[in-house]
Amino acid sequence: MSHIFDFFLGQYSEYATFDIVLEITAVIFGFLSVWFSKQNKIWVFPTGMISTAIYVYLLVKWELLGDMMINAYYFIMSVYGWYIWTRKVDQSHVTPITTTNIKEKRLSSIIFILTLIFVYLVYVSFDKWNGWVAYIDTITTAIFFVGMWLMARRKIENWIYWIIGDLISIPLYFYKGFTFTSIQYLGFTVIAIFGYLAWKKSLNKSITLTQNV
Repeated sequence: MSHIFDFFLGQYSEYATFDIVLEITAVIFGFLSVWFSKQNKIWVFPTGMISTAIYVYLLVKWELLGDMMINAYYFIMSVYGWYIWTRKVDQSHVTPITTTNIKEKRLSSIIFILTLIFVYLVYVSFDKWNGWVAYIDTITTAIFFVGMWLMARRKIENWIYWIIGDLISIPLYFYKGFTFTSIQYLGFTVIAIFGYLAWKKSLNKSITLTQNV
């Protein structure tokens, strides 16, 4: 039993108790944020902002630049998303769930490519481009940047990006030594799958109502 404990949690023996508590707190609020997103609730943003703010602090301390930028970006996009989700498109309706159009698909590709370039340059400037983890971190950063932008705009495709990024992040964070965060991404993957199905159901219902009007 002790071998299992050491395998999953042994890396925390060198961490300050305060940092462990912060990571667990960030994980809890991260779960809440994804759950509220699945439920299509505005609380996705304030809970997400708490989680990302904590992670920015921790990731700067742990020198994980790509991950830090992801969370800093999440925080900024949460403010933007909060506005978009509450903005009324008419007197009685807020921004609805929709699919991406051609322009948004192109913008998604541009965001992905620019993020790859930006994160690569950051790693190089800090002399951190020194292993396969940097490559994977750069790719997941780009995936999550697009996913967050699409979620802020209430586009159903955001879930596809989250699922892909989460699946990559599960072994990545475990390898980095952050077991709680790895478990968080496992939970995120499950919630993201159900989130996609829930949003798809809501979108189909909305389309049906529109066609019947």
